[in-house]
Amino acid sequence: MGGQTLEARLRQGGLDEILRKLYGAPHLERARTRCAGVLEGFAGAFGGEAQALFSAPGRTELGGNHTDHQHGQVLAAGVDLDILAAVAPNESGVIRVQSEGYPLVTVDMAELSPRPSEENTTAALVRGVAARMAELGCPLKGAGLDAYMKSSVPGGSGLSSSAAFEVLVGTILNSLFWEDRCSAVEIAQIGQYAENVFFGKPCGLMDQTASSVGGVVAIDFADTAHPKVEQIALDLAASGYAMCILDSGADHADLTGEYAAVTEELRAVCACFGKEVLREVPEEDFLADLACVRKAAGDRGVLRAFHVYGENRRAAAEAQALRCGDFAEFLRLVRESGRSSAMYLQNIVPTGAVGHQEMMVAIALAERLLEGRGAVRIHGGGFAGTAQAFVPLEMLEKFRAGIEAVLGTGSCHTVTVRPVGGIRLDRTV
Repeated sequence: MGGQTLEARLRQGGLDEILRKLYGAPHLERARTRCAGVLEGFAGAFGGEAQALFSAPGRTELGGNHTDHQHGQVLAAGVDLDILAAVAPNESGVIRVQSEGYPLVTVDMAELSPRPSEENTTAALVRGVAARMAELGCPLKGAGLDAYMKSSVPGGSGLSSSAAFEVLVGTILNSLFWEDRCSAVEIAQIGQYAENVFFGKPCGLMDQTASSVGGVVAIDFADTAHPKVEQIALDLAASGYAMCILDSGADHADLTGEYAAVTEELRAVCACFGKEVLREVPEEDFLADLACVRKAAGDRGVLRAFHVYGENRRAAAEAQALRCGDFAEFLRLVRESGRSSAMYLQNIVPTGAVGHQEMMVAIALAERLLEGRGAVRIHGGGFAGTAQAFVPLEMLEKFRAGIEAVLGTGSCHTVTVRPVGGIRLDRTV
Protein backbone atom coordinates (compact mmCIF):
# COMPACT_ATOMS: atom_id res chain seq x y z
CA MET A 1 0.00 0.00 0.00
CA GLY A 2 3.10 2.22 -0.14
CA GLY A 3 1.86 4.46 -2.97
CA GLN A 4 -1.73 4.75 -1.83
CA THR A 5 -3.12 7.92 -0.37
CA LEU A 6 -4.72 7.78 3.04
CA GLU A 7 -8.08 8.47 1.44
CA ALA A 8 -7.68 5.45 -0.86
CA ARG A 9 -6.62 3.19 2.01
CA LEU A 10 -9.59 4.32 4.05
CA ARG A 11 -12.03 3.83 1.16
CA GLN A 12 -10.69 0.33 0.43
CA GLY A 13 -10.97 -0.85 4.03
CA GLY A 14 -7.28 -0.59 4.92
CA LEU A 15 -8.05 1.05 8.28
CA ASP A 16 -11.10 -1.05 9.16
CA GLU A 17 -9.34 -3.25 11.71
CA ILE A 18 -8.13 -0.41 13.89
CA LEU A 19 -11.40 1.50 13.47
CA ARG A 20 -13.35 -1.52 14.74
CA LYS A 21 -11.01 -1.76 17.73
CA LEU A 22 -11.38 1.92 18.63
CA TYR A 23 -15.07 2.50 17.94
CA GLY A 24 -16.70 -0.95 17.77
CA ALA A 25 -17.89 -2.94 14.77
CA PRO A 26 -21.43 -1.47 14.85
CA HIS A 27 -19.95 2.02 14.40
CA LEU A 28 -17.47 1.19 11.61
CA GLU A 29 -19.25 3.10 8.87
CA ARG A 30 -19.61 6.18 11.05
CA ALA A 31 -15.90 5.98 11.93
CA ARG A 32 -14.95 5.75 8.24
CA THR A 33 -17.12 8.76 7.45
CA ARG A 34 -15.56 10.75 10.28
CA CYS A 35 -12.02 9.91 9.11
CA ALA A 36 -12.95 10.90 5.55
CA GLY A 37 -14.29 14.19 6.87
CA VAL A 38 -11.04 14.95 8.68
CA LEU A 39 -8.99 14.18 5.57
CA GLU A 40 -11.27 16.45 3.55
CA GLY A 41 -10.97 19.15 6.21
CA PHE A 42 -7.18 18.96 6.03
CA ALA A 43 -7.22 19.40 2.26
CA GLY A 44 -9.53 22.40 2.57
CA ALA A 45 -7.49 24.03 5.32
CA PHE A 46 -3.98 23.44 4.00
CA GLY A 47 -4.37 22.71 0.31
CA GLY A 48 -2.71 19.31 0.21
CA GLU A 49 -3.05 15.68 1.25
CA ALA A 50 -2.65 14.49 4.83
CA GLN A 51 0.04 11.88 5.38
CA ALA A 52 -1.09 10.43 8.69
CA LEU A 53 -4.13 9.98 10.94
CA PHE A 54 -3.94 10.16 14.73
CA SER A 55 -6.42 9.79 17.58
CA ALA A 56 -6.39 10.36 21.34
CA PRO A 57 -9.35 9.56 23.61
CA GLY A 58 -11.09 11.46 26.32
CA ARG A 59 -10.93 9.89 29.75
CA THR A 60 -13.24 9.11 32.59
CA GLU A 61 -12.26 8.92 36.26
CA LEU A 62 -13.60 5.72 37.82
CA GLY A 63 -12.06 6.17 41.26
CA GLY A 64 -9.56 8.35 43.08
CA ASN A 65 -11.19 11.77 43.14
CA HIS A 66 -8.46 14.42 43.62
CA THR A 67 -5.83 11.90 44.70
CA ASP A 68 -3.40 12.16 41.79
CA HIS A 69 -1.96 15.54 42.77
CA GLN A 70 -1.23 14.05 46.22
CA HIS A 71 0.77 11.22 44.60
CA GLY A 72 -2.08 8.85 45.36
CA GLN A 73 -3.93 6.04 43.62
CA VAL A 74 -6.56 6.36 40.91
CA LEU A 75 -8.65 4.23 38.61
CA ALA A 76 -9.43 5.72 35.20
CA ALA A 77 -10.31 4.75 31.64
CA GLY A 78 -10.02 5.98 28.10
CA VAL A 79 -13.42 6.32 26.42
CA ASP A 80 -14.80 6.01 22.91
CA LEU A 81 -15.02 9.79 22.41
CA ASP A 82 -11.80 11.21 20.96
CA ILE A 83 -9.96 13.89 19.02
CA LEU A 84 -9.09 12.78 15.49
CA ALA A 85 -6.33 14.52 13.51
CA ALA A 86 -5.18 14.44 9.88
CA VAL A 87 -1.56 15.53 9.74
CA ALA A 88 1.33 16.25 7.39
CA PRO A 89 4.82 17.51 8.30
CA ASN A 90 6.09 20.70 6.71
CA GLU A 91 9.47 22.41 6.67
CA SER A 92 8.31 25.83 7.79
CA GLY A 93 9.40 25.51 11.41
CA VAL A 94 5.79 26.24 12.40
CA ILE A 95 3.02 24.06 13.83
CA ARG A 96 -0.38 24.97 12.44
CA VAL A 97 -3.46 23.44 14.05
CA GLN A 98 -6.91 23.93 12.58
CA SER A 99 -9.59 22.52 14.87
CA GLU A 100 -13.02 22.29 13.28
CA GLY A 101 -15.04 25.34 14.26
CA TYR A 102 -12.12 27.26 15.78
CA PRO A 103 -9.53 29.80 14.54
CA LEU A 104 -6.21 28.57 13.20
CA VAL A 105 -3.52 28.19 15.89
CA THR A 106 0.06 28.89 14.84
CA VAL A 107 3.13 28.15 16.98
CA ASP A 108 6.67 29.05 15.88
CA MET A 109 9.02 26.22 16.87
CA ALA A 110 11.91 28.67 17.16
CA GLU A 111 10.31 30.15 20.29
CA LEU A 112 9.46 27.50 22.89
CA SER A 113 9.44 29.52 26.11
CA PRO A 114 6.23 30.04 28.11
CA ARG A 115 4.24 33.12 27.11
CA PRO A 116 2.04 34.66 29.82
CA SER A 117 -0.23 36.07 27.12
CA GLU A 118 -0.97 32.51 25.93
CA GLU A 119 -2.08 31.11 29.30
CA ASN A 120 -5.36 29.16 29.07
CA THR A 121 -5.10 28.87 25.28
CA THR A 122 -4.62 26.04 22.79
CA ALA A 123 -1.38 27.64 21.60
CA ALA A 124 0.04 27.27 25.12
CA LEU A 125 -0.60 23.52 25.08
CA VAL A 126 0.99 23.08 21.64
CA ARG A 127 4.01 25.17 22.61
CA GLY A 128 4.35 23.42 25.96
CA VAL A 129 4.27 19.90 24.51
CA ALA A 130 6.79 20.85 21.81
CA ALA A 131 9.03 22.60 24.34
CA ARG A 132 9.18 19.63 26.70
CA MET A 133 9.82 17.16 23.88
CA ALA A 134 12.64 19.36 22.58
CA GLU A 135 14.14 19.49 26.09
CA LEU A 136 14.08 15.69 26.22
CA GLY A 137 15.94 15.44 22.93
CA CYS A 138 13.28 15.29 20.21
CA PRO A 139 14.87 16.92 17.11
CA LEU A 140 12.29 19.60 16.45
CA LYS A 141 14.63 22.34 15.18
CA GLY A 142 13.31 23.42 11.79
CA ALA A 143 10.45 20.93 12.02
CA GLY A 144 6.85 21.89 11.44
CA LEU A 145 3.51 20.32 10.73
CA ASP A 146 -0.06 21.01 9.70
CA ALA A 147 -2.92 19.33 11.56
CA TYR A 148 -6.66 19.38 11.06
CA MET A 149 -8.58 18.15 14.10
CA LYS A 150 -12.14 17.14 14.85
CA SER A 151 -13.29 16.34 18.39
CA SER A 152 -16.16 14.23 19.70
CA VAL A 153 -15.12 14.98 23.30
CA PRO A 154 -17.58 17.62 24.52
CA GLY A 155 -15.81 20.65 25.99
CA GLY A 156 -16.46 20.97 29.72
CA SER A 157 -17.82 17.40 29.83
CA GLY A 158 -15.38 16.21 32.47
CA LEU A 159 -13.94 13.80 29.90
CA SER A 160 -10.80 15.95 29.68
CA SER A 161 -10.63 17.27 26.16
CA SER A 162 -7.50 19.20 27.18
CA ALA A 163 -5.62 16.02 28.15
CA ALA A 164 -6.75 14.33 24.93
CA PHE A 165 -5.40 17.30 22.97
CA GLU A 166 -2.06 17.25 24.80
CA VAL A 167 -1.70 13.50 24.28
CA LEU A 168 -2.65 13.87 20.64
CA VAL A 169 -0.02 16.54 20.00
CA GLY A 170 2.60 14.51 21.87
CA THR A 171 1.71 11.35 19.95
CA ILE A 172 1.97 13.22 16.63
CA LEU A 173 5.39 14.73 17.40
CA ASN A 174 6.64 11.43 18.81
CA SER A 175 5.66 9.55 15.65
CA LEU A 176 6.65 12.07 13.00
CA PHE A 177 9.90 13.38 14.48
CA TRP A 178 11.19 10.95 17.13
CA GLU A 179 10.57 7.42 15.88
CA ASP A 180 8.08 6.70 18.71
CA ARG A 181 10.78 6.82 21.38
CA CYS A 182 8.43 8.15 24.07
CA SER A 183 6.33 5.64 25.98
CA ALA A 184 2.63 6.29 26.61
CA VAL A 185 3.38 7.32 30.21
CA GLU A 186 6.13 9.70 29.08
CA ILE A 187 3.73 11.35 26.63
CA ALA A 188 1.29 11.78 29.51
CA GLN A 189 3.99 13.45 31.61
CA ILE A 190 4.82 15.78 28.73
CA GLY A 191 1.15 16.76 28.50
CA GLN A 192 0.97 17.47 32.22
CA TYR A 193 4.08 19.65 31.96
CA ALA A 194 2.48 21.66 29.16
CA GLU A 195 -0.70 22.17 31.17
CA ASN A 196 1.11 23.09 34.40
CA VAL A 197 3.89 25.32 33.04
CA PHE A 198 2.51 26.81 29.81
CA PHE A 199 -1.29 26.64 30.15
CA GLY A 200 -1.27 27.63 33.83
CA LYS A 201 -3.44 24.89 35.34
CA PRO A 202 -2.06 22.91 38.32
CA CYS A 203 -3.45 19.52 37.22
CA GLY A 204 -2.29 16.07 38.29
CA LEU A 205 -1.24 13.30 35.92
CA MET A 206 -4.33 11.10 35.87
CA ASP A 207 -6.11 12.64 32.87
CA GLN A 208 -3.14 12.45 30.54
CA THR A 209 -2.18 8.93 31.64
CA ALA A 210 -5.66 7.53 31.06
CA SER A 211 -5.84 9.17 27.63
CA SER A 212 -2.35 8.10 26.59
CA VAL A 213 -2.47 4.49 27.83
CA GLY A 214 -6.14 3.67 27.15
CA GLY A 215 -8.37 0.95 28.57
CA VAL A 216 -9.10 0.81 32.31
CA VAL A 217 -5.94 1.72 34.18
CA ALA A 218 -5.05 1.50 37.86
CA ILE A 219 -2.35 4.09 38.51
CA ASP A 220 -0.18 4.55 41.59
CA PHE A 221 1.55 7.94 41.62
CA ALA A 222 3.80 7.31 44.63
CA ASP A 223 6.73 7.96 42.26
CA THR A 224 5.39 10.46 39.72
CA ALA A 225 8.50 10.10 37.56
CA HIS A 226 7.74 6.39 37.22
CA PRO A 227 4.04 5.83 38.04
CA LYS A 228 2.86 2.23 38.24
CA VAL A 229 0.25 1.69 35.53
CA GLU A 230 -1.77 -1.52 35.20
CA GLN A 231 -4.47 -2.16 32.61
CA ILE A 232 -7.52 -4.04 33.91
CA ALA A 233 -10.11 -5.75 31.74
CA LEU A 234 -13.68 -4.43 32.06
CA ASP A 235 -16.72 -5.27 29.96
CA LEU A 236 -19.46 -3.00 31.24
CA ALA A 237 -22.17 -4.49 29.04
CA ALA A 238 -21.33 -8.02 30.21
CA SER A 239 -21.72 -6.74 33.79
CA GLY A 240 -25.18 -5.48 32.87
CA TYR A 241 -24.42 -1.76 33.14
CA ALA A 242 -23.90 1.34 31.05
CA MET A 243 -21.67 4.23 32.07
CA CYS A 244 -23.23 7.68 31.73
CA ILE A 245 -21.66 11.11 32.05
CA LEU A 246 -24.22 13.65 33.23
CA ASP A 247 -23.74 17.27 32.22
CA SER A 248 -25.01 19.45 35.06
CA GLY A 249 -25.12 22.54 32.83
CA ALA A 250 -22.88 24.49 35.19
CA ASP A 251 -19.91 26.36 33.76
CA HIS A 252 -16.54 25.63 35.40
CA ALA A 253 -14.65 28.36 33.52
CA ASP A 254 -14.36 30.65 36.55
CA LEU A 255 -13.61 27.99 39.16
CA THR A 256 -9.81 27.84 38.97
CA GLY A 257 -9.67 29.27 42.49
CA GLU A 258 -11.85 26.44 43.82
CA TYR A 259 -9.59 23.79 42.25
CA ALA A 260 -6.45 25.53 43.46
CA ALA A 261 -7.84 25.75 47.01
CA VAL A 262 -7.98 21.94 47.21
CA THR A 263 -4.24 21.60 46.61
CA GLU A 264 -3.41 24.69 48.69
CA GLU A 265 -5.32 23.42 51.74
CA LEU A 266 -3.82 19.95 51.45
CA ARG A 267 -0.39 21.57 51.14
CA ALA A 268 -1.06 23.37 54.42
CA VAL A 269 -1.85 20.01 56.06
CA CYS A 270 1.36 18.52 54.68
CA ALA A 271 3.40 21.52 55.86
CA CYS A 272 2.58 20.56 59.45
CA PHE A 273 4.80 17.52 58.87
CA GLY A 274 7.41 19.17 56.67
CA LYS A 275 6.09 17.38 53.56
CA GLU A 276 4.80 18.47 50.15
CA VAL A 277 2.08 15.90 49.40
CA LEU A 278 -0.20 13.78 51.53
CA ARG A 279 1.25 10.48 50.26
CA GLU A 280 4.40 11.38 52.26
CA VAL A 281 2.43 11.83 55.52
CA PRO A 282 1.45 8.57 57.29
CA GLU A 283 -2.24 8.61 58.20
CA GLU A 284 -1.37 7.60 61.77
CA ASP A 285 0.77 10.73 62.14
CA PHE A 286 -2.04 12.87 60.74
CA LEU A 287 -4.54 11.40 63.22
CA ALA A 288 -2.14 11.66 66.15
CA ASP A 289 -1.54 15.39 65.54
CA LEU A 290 -5.08 16.21 64.38
CA ALA A 291 -5.69 18.95 66.94
CA CYS A 292 -2.57 20.83 65.85
CA VAL A 293 -3.31 20.28 62.16
CA ARG A 294 -6.79 21.79 62.56
CA LYS A 295 -5.28 24.97 64.00
CA ALA A 296 -2.65 25.26 61.30
CA ALA A 297 -4.58 24.18 58.19
CA GLY A 298 -8.25 24.74 59.07
CA ASP A 299 -11.07 22.25 59.25
CA ARG A 300 -11.81 22.10 55.52
CA GLY A 301 -8.19 21.20 54.83
CA VAL A 302 -8.41 18.47 57.47
CA LEU A 303 -11.61 17.09 55.98
CA ARG A 304 -10.07 17.07 52.52
CA ALA A 305 -7.15 15.08 53.91
CA PHE A 306 -9.61 12.56 55.41
CA HIS A 307 -11.08 12.19 51.92
CA VAL A 308 -7.71 11.61 50.23
CA TYR A 309 -6.62 8.95 52.73
CA GLY A 310 -9.90 7.09 52.32
CA GLU A 311 -10.06 7.59 48.56
CA ASN A 312 -6.62 6.07 48.06
CA ARG A 313 -7.80 2.91 49.79
CA ARG A 314 -11.01 2.90 47.77
CA ALA A 315 -9.23 3.31 44.42
CA ALA A 316 -7.05 0.29 45.21
CA ALA A 317 -10.10 -1.69 46.39
CA GLU A 318 -12.07 -0.74 43.25
CA ALA A 319 -9.25 -2.00 41.06
CA GLN A 320 -9.17 -5.26 43.01
CA ALA A 321 -12.94 -5.64 42.69
CA LEU A 322 -12.67 -5.31 38.91
CA ARG A 323 -9.77 -7.78 38.77
CA CYS A 324 -11.97 -10.29 40.62
CA GLY A 325 -15.06 -9.57 38.52
CA ASP A 326 -16.98 -8.34 41.58
CA PHE A 327 -18.95 -5.50 39.98
CA ALA A 328 -21.36 -5.23 42.93
CA GLU A 329 -18.45 -4.45 45.26
CA PHE A 330 -17.08 -1.97 42.74
CA LEU A 331 -20.44 -0.15 42.71
CA ARG A 332 -20.55 -0.08 46.52
CA LEU A 333 -17.15 1.58 46.56
CA VAL A 334 -18.23 4.08 43.88
CA ARG A 335 -21.17 5.13 46.06
CA GLU A 336 -18.85 5.46 49.05
CA SER A 337 -16.49 7.59 46.97
CA GLY A 338 -19.33 9.91 46.01
CA ARG A 339 -20.33 10.41 49.64
CA SER A 340 -16.74 11.16 50.65
CA SER A 341 -16.34 13.74 47.89
CA ALA A 342 -19.52 15.48 48.99
CA MET A 343 -18.92 15.39 52.75
CA TYR A 344 -15.16 15.67 53.13
CA LEU A 345 -13.58 16.84 49.88
CA GLN A 346 -16.51 19.26 49.40
CA ASN A 347 -16.06 19.67 45.64
CA ILE A 348 -19.68 19.55 44.54
CA VAL A 349 -21.02 22.98 45.51
CA PRO A 350 -18.79 26.07 44.94
CA THR A 351 -18.00 27.99 48.10
CA GLY A 352 -20.94 30.14 49.17
CA ALA A 353 -23.24 29.05 46.33
CA VAL A 354 -26.91 28.96 47.31
CA GLY A 355 -29.16 29.60 44.32
CA HIS A 356 -26.99 27.62 41.88
CA GLN A 357 -26.06 24.09 42.97
CA GLU A 358 -26.33 22.33 39.62
CA MET A 359 -23.98 19.44 40.40
CA MET A 360 -25.80 18.49 43.59
CA VAL A 361 -29.14 18.62 41.79
CA ALA A 362 -27.80 16.35 39.04
CA ILE A 363 -26.55 13.82 41.61
CA ALA A 364 -29.79 13.94 43.63
CA LEU A 365 -31.86 13.43 40.47
CA ALA A 366 -29.70 10.50 39.33
CA GLU A 367 -29.94 8.80 42.73
CA ARG A 368 -33.72 9.13 42.64
CA LEU A 369 -33.96 7.71 39.12
CA LEU A 370 -31.67 4.78 39.98
CA GLU A 371 -33.95 3.76 42.85
CA GLY A 372 -31.16 2.26 44.95
CA ARG A 373 -29.44 0.47 42.07
CA GLY A 374 -26.20 1.30 40.25
CA ALA A 375 -24.16 4.25 41.50
CA VAL A 376 -23.55 7.95 40.93
CA ARG A 377 -20.69 10.21 42.00
CA ILE A 378 -18.99 13.49 41.21
CA HIS A 379 -16.73 13.15 38.20
CA GLY A 380 -13.33 14.80 37.87
CA GLY A 381 -12.49 18.18 39.35
CA GLY A 382 -16.00 18.91 40.58
CA PHE A 383 -17.81 22.12 41.56
CA ALA A 384 -19.41 22.17 38.08
CA GLY A 385 -19.18 20.04 34.97
CA THR A 386 -20.30 16.45 35.25
CA ALA A 387 -21.32 13.49 37.38
CA GLN A 388 -20.78 9.83 36.52
CA ALA A 389 -23.47 7.18 36.80
CA PHE A 390 -23.47 3.41 36.37
CA VAL A 391 -26.93 2.49 35.14
CA PRO A 392 -28.47 -0.99 34.77
CA LEU A 393 -28.98 -1.61 31.06
CA GLU A 394 -32.70 -2.27 31.46
CA MET A 395 -33.11 1.16 33.13
CA LEU A 396 -30.96 3.11 30.67
CA GLU A 397 -33.60 4.67 28.43
CA LYS A 398 -35.85 5.62 31.33
CA PHE A 399 -32.85 7.02 33.20
CA ARG A 400 -31.73 9.05 30.19
CA ALA A 401 -35.21 10.46 29.67
CA GLY A 402 -35.48 11.44 33.34
CA ILE A 403 -32.09 13.20 33.33
CA GLU A 404 -32.67 15.05 30.07
CA ALA A 405 -36.18 16.16 31.10
CA VAL A 406 -34.52 18.23 33.84
CA LEU A 407 -30.97 18.93 32.64
CA GLY A 408 -31.71 19.28 28.93
CA THR A 409 -31.45 17.28 25.74
CA GLY A 410 -28.01 15.73 25.29
CA SER A 411 -27.07 16.07 28.96
CA CYS A 412 -26.76 12.29 29.44
CA HIS A 413 -23.78 10.86 27.49
CA THR A 414 -23.38 7.08 27.34
CA VAL A 415 -19.71 6.17 26.92
CA THR A 416 -17.80 2.91 26.60
CA VAL A 417 -14.24 2.02 27.51
CA ARG A 418 -11.77 2.34 24.63
CA PRO A 419 -8.96 -0.25 24.81
CA VAL A 420 -6.32 1.93 23.11
CA GLY A 421 -4.88 5.32 24.04
CA GLY A 422 -3.10 7.84 21.82
CA ILE A 423 -2.39 6.16 18.49
CA ARG A 424 -1.41 6.61 14.85
CA LEU A 425 -4.19 4.91 12.92
CA ASP A 426 -2.55 4.51 9.51
CA ARG A 427 0.46 2.66 10.91
CA THR A 428 -1.45 0.14 13.02
CA VAL A 429 -2.41 -3.31 11.74
